[in-house]
Amino acid sequence: MDMNISSHQFKPLKTAFVVIQFLLIIVAFSSCQQTTDSISTSAIQTEVQSPEKINHVTFFLSRSGQPGYFVRHRGEVVVDSSMLGFDFRGLPALNMGMEIVKTSLNDVDDSWEMPWGEQTMVRNVYRELKIELSEKDSSARKWNVYIRAYDDGVALRHEFPEQPGLDTLIIMDEFTEFQLTGDHQAWWTPGDWDSYEHPYFTDKLSEIDALAFQNNTLAQSHITANAVNTPFTMRATNGVHLSIHEANLTDYAGMTLKLKKGDLIVSDLVGSDITGYKVKRAVPFQTPWRSIQIGDKATDLLTSNLIVNLNDANKLGDVSWFEPKKYLGIWWEMHIGEATWDYESGNHGATTENTKKYIDFASENGFKGVLVEGWNTGWDHWIGFDDREGIFDFVTTYPDYDLKEVVRYGKEKGVEIIMHHETSAAPRTYEAQLDTAYALMKDLGIHSVKTGYVGPIIPKGEYHHGQWMVNHYRKVLLKGAENQVAINAHEPIKPTGIRRTYPNAISREGARGQEFNAWASDGGNPAEHLSILAFTRMLAGPMDFTPGVFDITLPTKPNNQINTTLAHQLALYVVIYSPVQMACDLPENYEGKAAFQFIKDVGVDWEKTVALNGEVGDFVTMARQERETGNWFVGGITDENPREVKVDFNFLQKGKTYKATIYKDGAGAHYKTNPTTVEIETFEVTSEDSKNINLAAGGGFAISIK
Repeated sequence: MDMNISSHQFKPLKTAFVVIQFLLIIVAFSSCQQTTDSISTSAIQTEVQSPEKINHVTFFLSRSGQPGYFVRHRGEVVVDSSMLGFDFRGLPALNMGMEIVKTSLNDVDDSWEMPWGEQTMVRNVYRELKIELSEKDSSARKWNVYIRAYDDGVALRHEFPEQPGLDTLIIMDEFTEFQLTGDHQAWWTPGDWDSYEHPYFTDKLSEIDALAFQNNTLAQSHITANAVNTPFTMRATNGVHLSIHEANLTDYAGMTLKLKKGDLIVSDLVGSDITGYKVKRAVPFQTPWRSIQIGDKATDLLTSNLIVNLNDANKLGDVSWFEPKKYLGIWWEMHIGEATWDYESGNHGATTENTKKYIDFASENGFKGVLVEGWNTGWDHWIGFDDREGIFDFVTTYPDYDLKEVVRYGKEKGVEIIMHHETSAAPRTYEAQLDTAYALMKDLGIHSVKTGYVGPIIPKGEYHHGQWMVNHYRKVLLKGAENQVAINAHEPIKPTGIRRTYPNAISREGARGQEFNAWASDGGNPAEHLSILAFTRMLAGPMDFTPGVFDITLPTKPNNQINTTLAHQLALYVVIYSPVQMACDLPENYEGKAAFQFIKDVGVDWEKTVALNGEVGDFVTMARQERETGNWFVGGITDENPREVKVDFNFLQKGKTYKATIYKDGAGAHYKTNPTTVEIETFEVTSEDSKNINLAAGGGFAISIK
C-alpha cells in the first residue's frame, strides 16, 4: 500500500496542488450542498468537520492515487493516515490510480422520534462530504466515498454507483484501515465468525491474541485470524476513548477487525466456505457505515446516538402494537437443572400448568409478558445431530402444552405470551415455516418472538455473521413486520442500529448472557463483565441480558454462582438497556423479598438517559427517566473492587422534591462470600443534592425516584 502521506505533515509536490488543496478545503467548510469539480493529479486532500468543529476528517489521494483519510478530535490526530481499497473476484483490485471527479457537502440538522428507546427524541446533526472517484485508466470504474462528521464521532461508507459494464461485484475483501496513534488499552472479544459469546479481555493492542481462543467450548465458534469483533472500544493515553463499529449492516458480510503490524487494524469481512467470497452485490449498492465513536471520557460513549443516526428513517410507521415490557419466563429453571426443554425427559418445563403459574405471578406483580421455551416439538432430537434440518416444528406443540389455552388465560390476566423459536441454526427449515409460524402468532395476538440459532450454521460452510445469514436475519425481521411481530434474536448478527429503520428489531443477545453463570465451566461471567459490556456491546444497541437472579449461589449448580451481589442485579435494569427486560429467576425466589419491589417499579421505556460516571471495566452509573410517569431510576455497578461513587442528582427538575428509595449492598456484602445482603433506605432528594454510595466487591445499587 502507498503510505507516503502523513496526517502530521502533508507536502504538496507542486505549486498547483496548493491551489487545488486550498479550494477543496474551502469547499469542505462552505455552505450546505455546495459542490466543486476538480481533477486529482498526484496529491490532493479535502476535509469535513463536525457541526461544533470537534471532529475533523481529512480525505486524500496518495501520490499513486490511493484513497485514504485521517481523523482529528479537538485538533489531535486520533486515526492517522488510513488507506481504502477493495479486492474482487474476476476484476483488478480497486485502490490505486484514482482521481477525484467531484466533491459535494451536505449539512443535516433534524430530529426523529424513537417509538421506544433510551430517549424519546434524537437529534441528528452532521456534515457529510461525498467524494466521487474514478479510475484514470481505460476501465474508469466509479467509486464514491461518503464521510460524515458528528460531534460524537465520524463514519464513512463506500458506494458503487450504476456504471456501464459493471452489473455485479464479488468482493473478496474490503480494506478499510484504521491507523491508530498508539498502543491503546483495548477491551475485546475474538473476531469469531459464529459467536459473540466469548468473555471480554483487557489488553494493550500489541497484546491481543485472538487465535488463542480457536479451541473453546462454545456451541459454535470459528476464528480465522488475529481479529476482534465490534464494537471495539479503546482508550488512548490522553484519555480519549474510541469505539469502532459498523452501522446499517444490510445485504453485506459482518465486519471484524484484523490486527496488523504496530497500531494498524483493518476491516476483515466474514466469509463463506461455500462461495469462497465475502460479499456479492448487484450494482449500484452502498456498504455499511464504518463508524468511530469518539469521547473525551468513557461516559461520552454511553449516550452517543451515532449508530442509530447512521441508519435510515423508520420504514414501518406506527408500531404501537409492540409494547415495551418486563417479562418472566420458563427458561432459567432449565439452565439450573430443575426442568428440561424436551418432553421425553419426563421433567418438561413448558406445560400448560407451569405456564399458568408464571402468568399468575406476572399478573400479580405487574409484568406484561411470559416467555415459554420448549413448547414445540423438536427438542428431543436437536442437540448432537449434524443434520438438524427439519427437526423443529414451529406450530406443533408437545402434548402437555395447550398454546391456545395459555394465550387465552394470559389475555384474561393482562399478560401476553412471548413466542420462542429455536432454529438449531437451520435457517432453511425456519424460512420454510415462516409464513405459517408468523400467521399463527398474528392469529393468536402474539406480538413478539425470541429466536435462537444455537449450533454451527446449516449448510456447513456458512457462518452466523456472513452475508447469507445477515440476509436471513433481515428476512425474519421483515416477515415479523408483516405480521406485527417484534424480534428478539439470540445467537444473532450484531446490532448496527437497524432498529431505527425497522423498530420491530427490539432486542437481541450478541454477548455472554446470564446463562453462562449457570453452566459455564470457566466459572461464568467475571465480576467486571457488565461494566465492560456497558462500554462495548451496549454501544451497538439493546441487549436481552436477562438480569434479576436473586438466588445468587445457585444451590442446584455447586460449581457455579452469579459473580455479582443482589444489588448489582437490580442495577442492571437501568445500566443494561432493552425494551424487553426479563426477571429471569423462578417466581418462588422473588416471593417475600423486599428487594423485588425495585424490579416491579423500574421502568423499561425511557424519556431521557444520563450517564453519570464510569470507567470501562471498572464501574458505571446510569440514570434514566421513564416515559409517561416522569419517574427516575438510577443504577450503578462495580467490578471485583469495592468503591465509593458519588451521585449528583442535578438531572432532576429544579425546585421539586422527590421521594427516593435506594437498594444497596448491605454490611459485609461481597459477591463471593455474602452476595444477597441488601439495605433499603428511603429519603427525600432535590436537584441540589448529591449522595456518596459504597459499593461492595462485585456490588451495585439501584435507586427509584418518584
